[in-house]
Amino acid sequence: MNSWPTGRLLSTAARLVEHSWNAKLADAGLTHAGVIALDVLSRAEEPMSQAKIAQGVRVQNQTMGKTLSRLEAWAYIRRQPSPSDRRSQVVSITDLGAQVISEAREVDRTILTRAAGDGDKLRKELQTIVHLLAIDTKQKPGNRSS
Repeated sequence: MNSWPTGRLLSTAARLVEHSWNAKLADAGLTHAGVIALDVLSRAEEPMSQAKIAQGVRVQNQTMGKTLSRLEAWAYIRRQPSPSDRRSQVVSITDLGAQVISEAREVDRTILTRAAGDGDKLRKELQTIVHLLAIDTKQKPGNRSS
């Protein structure tokens, strides 16, 4: 590992954290993707469209649809007709979903604290990396995401 490029270290660490999360949260029917979707919904002030949630977590709408279906089966979210467009639906978190996301956040803190002595410092450094790389990606010529 000493000779691995930083990118490989980051991707390996991310994969191992995700596996650890999935193992600890499997009994609650949660996956890494489900935790992220619930986190977005728990911070929202009002119900959100599936497309808006997908955009917020940077995944395809179809991928988010599968994640939301699993969350709905566990009663962590509720889908209902949009008040502004009856042809579409909005998603909101349930009380059970709020409870399970709180438990998932504790699992996250436990994993990071065990892996890195200063979990808060690691989070800030990772946020900086993500932010800077997202800006670089948007500024590249020919990029369609901007």
